[in-house]
Amino acid sequence: MKYNITIDKFEGPLDLLLHLIKKNDINIFDISIAEITEHYLDYIREMDKLKLDISSEYLVMAADLILMKSKELLPSYDEEEDEEKAEFIDRLAEYQMYKEVSNVFKDLENVRNDSFTKPASFLEEFKTDEVNLSKDLTLEDLLKALEQFNLKKELDKPLNTVVTRKEYSVERRNKEIMHILKEKKEMFFEDLFDHYTRDYIVVTFLSILDLAKKGNLFIKQNYNHDKIVLQVGGNV
Repeated sequence: MKYNITIDKFEGPLDLLLHLIKKNDINIFDISIAEITEHYLDYIREMDKLKLDISSEYLVMAADLILMKSKELLPSYDEEEDEEKAEFIDRLAEYQMYKEVSNVFKDLENVRNDSFTKPASFLEEFKTDEVNLSKDLTLEDLLKALEQFNLKKELDKPLNTVVTRKEYSVERRNKEIMHILKEKKEMFFEDLFDHYTRDYIVVTFLSILDLAKKGNLFIKQNYNHDKIVLQVGGNV
């Protein structure tokens, strides 16, 4: 029984040529057509001796190389005017570039295959509408502290200056409060009110409740009628 064996080590004649160029340490931009043709034909002959199946594209390349070699050996040959050789070298250089890029992508693919991602999931089961208060503290205590703060600020007389109104949002105030708490870890409730306008006080109070609801902030009071303390929550 006769067996036909095909070597798929190379992905085409250009791949084989790049292998031979690298093996024989030839500069791709200073290539000798005669030299590379001999290396190429030697490889084709070895494949033929081993009775390996040679694809027609390899034979077409061999014919093209022989044609370019015969032109190169002519006495009137001018390398600078040989457009066919220049086009051949450009094809080789372009193929080499794509080959190198494909190897990079292959390495990235292998790295990605070693990574495992968690499928998307809903977090609704972890959502809560409860405000994070200590057991001995109620929302009424928090409102009372705000009321006491407002009473203190009534004693402060405004300056006779023109002040540009500053717009505040709960989201922006949230960021400001968390920035302060991340640095100080904890602070008194009333220390957050460094401006005394009604809008600023309301937004700050709403931000405290919003952050406590999200678990980013923890509100506690050590003793009755003691100062209320704000701490960084567990979700930060």
